[in-house]
Amino acid sequence: MVNLLARGMLVVAFAFTAFAAAESPPAVSVANVHLRDRPANARLRFEREKKGHVAFMGGSITEMNGYRPMVMAALQKRFPDTEFTFTDAGIASTCSTTGAFRLEADVLAKGPVDLFFVEFAVNDDQDAGHSARMCIRGMEGIIRHTRRHNPRADIVVTYFVNPGMLNTLRAGNTPLTIEAHEAVAAHYGVSTVNLAKEVADRIEAAALTWKQFGGTHPAPAGNALCAAMIEAMLNRAWRLPISADARPADHPMPEPLDPRHYGNGRFVAPSRAKAGDGWTLGVPDWKSLAGGKRSRFTAIPMLCADRPGAELTLEFTGAAVGAYVVAGPDAGMLEATIDGGPARCVDLYHRFSKGLHYPRTVMFATDLGPGRHTLRLRVAERSSSAGHAARIMHFVAN
Repeated sequence: MVNLLARGMLVVAFAFTAFAAAESPPAVSVANVHLRDRPANARLRFEREKKGHVAFMGGSITEMNGYRPMVMAALQKRFPDTEFTFTDAGIASTCSTTGAFRLEADVLAKGPVDLFFVEFAVNDDQDAGHSARMCIRGMEGIIRHTRRHNPRADIVVTYFVNPGMLNTLRAGNTPLTIEAHEAVAAHYGVSTVNLAKEVADRIEAAALTWKQFGGTHPAPAGNALCAAMIEAMLNRAWRLPISADARPADHPMPEPLDPRHYGNGRFVAPSRAKAGDGWTLGVPDWKSLAGGKRSRFTAIPMLCADRPGAELTLEFTGAAVGAYVVAGPDAGMLEATIDGGPARCVDLYHRFSKGLHYPRTVMFATDLGPGRHTLRLRVAERSSSAGHAARIMHFVAN
């Protein structure tokens, strides 16, 4: 959570510096801004109550000082008398599956959200390699959980772009992740900002180059284009004065697209597990481990094992269970069984693990019957790496 009094001026200064450094983007295409719910509840709270909680969730594109502080600065300028709480829940490399499970701890624990910006199209593509079903389960889970927590929460989903997605768009097709997220957004009446399509259209018209945009992690010009599209959407939504009889209203909650969505996603503390020999709970000795480390993870106690045969059990309630891990160059495999059933081998090693202790969520089971279950994990003899390490930050359950 951002303390507005302590950091507000720094955020505003950065945002306006970034805008100044970027070329002024031409008027954005209406075709690539899909206004569905006219975030009226958020506006009412900002204008009448002079308070507001605005949250941002995504991967490194949200975590970086890019579009997010620009949008924050624009909101502060639009509502100068409003006391904003800004929550930055961007974590590099994470996908919508991880987002659905960490939503409660990283966003909703800060209080009801009035305006929520979500981006996971790029990471669902290049990091997770999700199927359409997994994209839907994660994004639908985020939206349903947010609106169960606050039925009046206004949500905006933004689609960024990487080179592969750009090639798909320029060939006249829609990337799988955008198509899946758009299906969820349309089902729930959530507004979307298709920056990816805007970039592709401009490149086709020779009005922009990929280099000018800045790549997967956009340059100031690319982030300014995204912020301008969000601003254009809000301008359209809020162009008329609020009527005296306007009142906030709950958003409808339709039947889910996928009944197995992660709308009940949550962390389960690793201390809940019954760990046998070979497992320890504590902060890893990172200095002794090869591979890059991100500082946000290096002080977190983790449930760790690096010896084949080490076992643990976890009692949980829900229809899905997994683990939020950091998987480095020594990441191993886990054999998972549910309620004494057949073992399933889950590889913790990721293609980005070679030089980095990489954060990811792995699922052990996703289609269980409701109720209580027992998960048993065993460190496997075989491995895709030179090691057998498992470092669990949290178990996840849905």
